[in-house]
Amino acid sequence: MSDRPDPPAHYREPLLQTPFHARARALSQVDQFTPWSGYTTVDVFTTVEQEYFAIRNAAALYDLTPMSKYRIGGPDAVDFLDRLLTRRASGLAPGRLAYCLWCDDDGHLVDDGTLFRLDETEYRLCAASRQLDWLAASAIGFDVQIDEVTAQIAALALQGPTSCSVLKAAGLVGIEHLKPFQLGRYDCGWPLIVSRSGFTGDLGYELWMEPDHALGVWDRLHEVGRSRGLRAIGSKALNVARIEAGFIAPNIDFIPASHALRANRARSPLELGLERFVDFDKGHFTGRRALLAERERGPRRRLVGLDVGGNKPAHDALLYAERAGRREVGAVTSAVWSPTCKRNIALAMVNWPHCTEGSALWADIYLNRELVWERRMTAARVVDRVFFSPERRRRTPAVDA
Repeated sequence: MSDRPDPPAHYREPLLQTPFHARARALSQVDQFTPWSGYTTVDVFTTVEQEYFAIRNAAALYDLTPMSKYRIGGPDAVDFLDRLLTRRASGLAPGRLAYCLWCDDDGHLVDDGTLFRLDETEYRLCAASRQLDWLAASAIGFDVQIDEVTAQIAALALQGPTSCSVLKAAGLVGIEHLKPFQLGRYDCGWPLIVSRSGFTGDLGYELWMEPDHALGVWDRLHEVGRSRGLRAIGSKALNVARIEAGFIAPNIDFIPASHALRANRARSPLELGLERFVDFDKGHFTGRRALLAERERGPRRRLVGLDVGGNKPAHDALLYAERAGRREVGAVTSAVWSPTCKRNIALAMVNWPHCTEGSALWADIYLNRELVWERRMTAARVVDRVFFSPERRRRTPAVDA
């Protein structure tokens, strides 16, 4: 029997609780929670700094359960996915997973996510937000079964340089041989599906399990991870790591096309610098014609990395071509001071031709210092947006730190 308490009536507790909520609540020192796809999740357990350094120097555990998950099967599953996604699903071998995108007819990004091929006939698509309506509408004419299984699967992200050693100590024999974007089935006292993937740009794994096994897995990982620096982390620390890795986040770096209220707010994969995930040679997919036309004329803007002067993050800063601030050429979408890179970094949507690497820009940064606002026009330079990508992220066998 599960030792999880019965959930309260929905009208008393409007947000759902993940199977890990009881443990997360017990560890929370600052009581900072945030909603994610109908669930309540931890924003910060202790401090962002402590949790961030667990990601980069030890091991960090993050509750992934609210991620929307869909089982896709049936005779036309592969054809449906090839029609839906911008990359070739038919080339994904069983036991592998891949980052993927899907667009509307105008070539604007609806969402991004991860596609798992669990076996010959079954796929699982994971996304940050609910996608069932879009998937169902896209499936018209295909013999395919789509089921939302979000509540049926609990998930944890275990990230950081000691993550492999934590899993080995938990009893996952041979986990060090799991390759990036590969998944395997293991046992730590409870059966798990483990994928070598994550949102931190570091060595890391994602663990998928039945909800009734969630607390046992959580306790086991904390038991063996205590001597390896394991710490539960919230969304704010994860956000710092994903900016360093150059990963995009919906409703921060782009507005999903299905949610955009203004026609010029949606963004295409080419504008977001994701053209390597668009396979124009695989046949027709939703948005292909629009993306071909955009490729021919060239995107009008592009999401780039910025190296910003000083040490004050350029949150929501407008960007200008000259210090006088007369010609606006873009805006910052994500910004942070990177403790690992020792740089003030940002992701920004910048108009052509100022989005080319090496372009010099000026960031209009506003600071609130003791209730007094200050304005600083700070020099910035367009750079590769992958700021941090350690060799251990790809090394197989994984580093046993």
